[in-house]
Amino acid sequence: MQEEFYFLEKIVIVAAKRTPIGKFRGQFKQMSAVELGIACLNGILSEQPIADQIDQVLIGNVLGAGLGQNPARQIAMGSGLPNRVTATTINDVCGSSLKALHYAQLSLLSGEANVVVAGGVESMSNAPLLLQRPDKKQPVDRQGLLIDSLFADGLTDAMTQEAMGKEIEQLVAQRHYTRQQQDDYANRSQQKAAKAAADQLFDAEIVPIRVDDQWLTHDESVRSATTLEGLAALRPSFAADGTITAGNASPLNDGASMVVLTTASYAQTQHWPILAAVGEFSEVGVASPDFGIAPIQAIQNVLTKAHLQVTDIDRYELNEAFAAQAIAVQEGAKIPVERLNVTGGAIALGHPLGATGTRLIVTLAHALQRDDKQHGIATLCIGGGQGIAVHLTREG
Repeated sequence: MQEEFYFLEKIVIVAAKRTPIGKFRGQFKQMSAVELGIACLNGILSEQPIADQIDQVLIGNVLGAGLGQNPARQIAMGSGLPNRVTATTINDVCGSSLKALHYAQLSLLSGEANVVVAGGVESMSNAPLLLQRPDKKQPVDRQGLLIDSLFADGLTDAMTQEAMGKEIEQLVAQRHYTRQQQDDYANRSQQKAAKAAADQLFDAEIVPIRVDDQWLTHDESVRSATTLEGLAALRPSFAADGTITAGNASPLNDGASMVVLTTASYAQTQHWPILAAVGEFSEVGVASPDFGIAPIQAIQNVLTKAHLQVTDIDRYELNEAFAAQAIAVQEGAKIPVERLNVTGGAIALGHPLGATGTRLIVTLAHALQRDDKQHGIATLCIGGGQGIAVHLTREG
């Protein structure tokens, strides 16, 4: 049941940064998710020295096997925050860091904290292979079985044991989407992202990361040379007669993203610049194979709570897990195409699972300021049958 919620105090974003997004086994292959998170938070603190005022760190992460205890706490301590700072790691699959943002919002509204860091980290490149512990009761052919945690914990629907891409192929069949439609969408995402990068629109949100002797500043999966002909030549990924390919779905990626939140009154007393205010939130559940269209209801719930119409929203940041899923959400929610992912989406920029939610928030907050727009919504589908959305408004 969705109930109307009245905010006692405005919760605002005073800093929003992300790392460049690395491709699978690419520029960040030697960095763990924790190390990416430390680099991202250090980037924020280098511009705003507020470490002594942070109370909580809430970090989304999906592929946590082998990272050690509580990656959020490791990031907090690795960034030099005081020992008193508490930290929690959150796994809500692709919605992890957006859920971290919501938990931060609730913590601030309750008075539990004055300043909270919310974000997400992921290294899909370093998701380990897991060796099952030997068990005499186990069938011989199951003993010593290697499990790829990338697929088991990140890319497979735990309810159905189907690859999430196969479930989107079902959506394609139901909606009669063509390969051409999906490739067209993917090509537009790549071209928008390439133009935004060339126009330096991401510069304000990206923390440069030093690897060896090189400073990395660009998203590695953006391909300005993408063509429809090249996309059409790719083989289907999930079925011989399928339509989903490596070109019209989000790639595997590494990255981190974070925002610093506080109350509007506290930000004003500290004379901190305010990027955006965090408003209405919704997370919904649907049948597991229908996860791709779950954002439709989440968006509608947010609009209802905010007393807004779909056309009142100036910018939509929708995670492009798959082109077909993004098309279905755009159609189902009736999002004006020209307001959707105006600087490209995950098909081009990448989708580091636990980091994508706040990556959308970082991009959206900066876009509202840059383009002098008032309202934005960030939304994602979540494997296992959920969808999530949040409303931002520009401040300042």
